[in-house]
Amino acid sequence: MADASPRTDTSTDDTDEKNQRTLRRLAQNREAARKSRLRKKAYVQQLESSRLKLTQLEQELQRARQQGIFISSSGDQSHSMSGNGALAFDVEYARWLEEHNRQINELRAAVNSHAGMWKTPAERCFLWIGGFRSSELLKLLANQLEPLTEQQFMGIHNLQQSSQQAEDALSQGMEALQQSLAETLTNGSPGPSGSSGNVANYMGQMAMAMGKLGTLEGFVRQADNLRQQTLQQMHRILTTRQSARALLAINDYFSRLRALSSLWLARPRE
Repeated sequence: MADASPRTDTSTDDTDEKNQRTLRRLAQNREAARKSRLRKKAYVQQLESSRLKLTQLEQELQRARQQGIFISSSGDQSHSMSGNGALAFDVEYARWLEEHNRQINELRAAVNSHAGMWKTPAERCFLWIGGFRSSELLKLLANQLEPLTEQQFMGIHNLQQSSQQAEDALSQGMEALQQSLAETLTNGSPGPSGSSGNVANYMGQMAMAMGKLGTLEGFVRQADNLRQQTLQQMHRILTTRQSARALLAINDYFSRLRALSSLWLARPRE
């Protein structure tokens, strides 16, 4: 009995240390999420400020036109002064417009970094592990790029088959991971509310679930790499002109999906 006590204390210390590490990791994740929300909020506020400034400039321009500044009726001197004022306004407006477009592009890049959450409803229906299916796009492009040589046709066909096989393998792995994650979150016998055993069990479950989420991130990266490699191999198969047509066709396809989603959201509700 004397020898069992130190081992029990050591086991308890190890459990407490693991719990502390898990708590610190959760706190770090919460802090990172908070900072991300603050950055996005700052972007939105900056965009709103720019919009208000544009509205103010447009109102000033409208008042100037109503007062006849741009239409000189009192001689060359008045015409010269109004012309200088118009030129100064044009320069200022061009500078503001350039800055505004830069901020819009930065905001768009920040939003696009969370691809999936910011997709339209129609686009989300076609999402596969955070993006498009390479094999499906290749099927669409085969009809858009005619005429193809026999060698190009076989190259596109083989690329489509290999992409689909890789997609199927990733889909199976993702399905198994999701099932494992669900089981991790639902397993474990609940103890008395607030008991140390229940807290330790909960923290252990969260630590295991976070490890599985890390594996989930790996699947998303593999899917992104597959999409990138497919486009690169397609570029090697096609001529430069055909590759340009393929990229335009891809952009047109996603633009139509977004337009379809907008029409669906704007439909009359019964």
